[in-house]
Amino acid sequence: MALLIRSFEPRDQDGVRWLILTGLGERFGWIDETCNPDLDDIAANYVESGHIFVVVEVDGELVGAGALITEDNDRGRIVRMSVKRTHRRRGIGHALVTHLLDVARQKNFTQVRVSTEPDWEEAIRLYESCGFGEYNRDDVDIHFALALKTIDSEP
Repeated sequence: MALLIRSFEPRDQDGVRWLILTGLGERFGWIDETCNPDLDDIAANYVESGHIFVVVEVDGELVGAGALITEDNDRGRIVRMSVKRTHRRRGIGHALVTHLLDVARQKNFTQVRVSTEPDWEEAIRLYESCGFGEYNRDDVDIHFALALKTIDSEP
């Protein structure tokens, strides 16, 4: 399996939008595309806004995506994580999160956050396996955080 994580390119727009919406549809049993307007122009809403959006290819096939957005000067948030159903449970999600955490360290973030629904067990296991710990819970989501040592940090 030749795994490649690379920066989003405009040619990825339709495939990434489809990948994420399909994943949401599989999760919820339906999808209201109007609830996800950021996916209509990923380049403008993420890349041109200074955020990081990456895609995952396996043997040239688009199978995953995720973004790291800047919340403030030293904190980021992972959003829009998705792996194609046929490629789940192969370490792709873990590799994607690890890549985004490496980018966060390069940006000297001291913390990265992520949220998911309380019954989305696969996502919870993924984030916990990557070192995230729960810091809050509300009526909709569980919120996780991971403190980072930046590249310039002392050991």
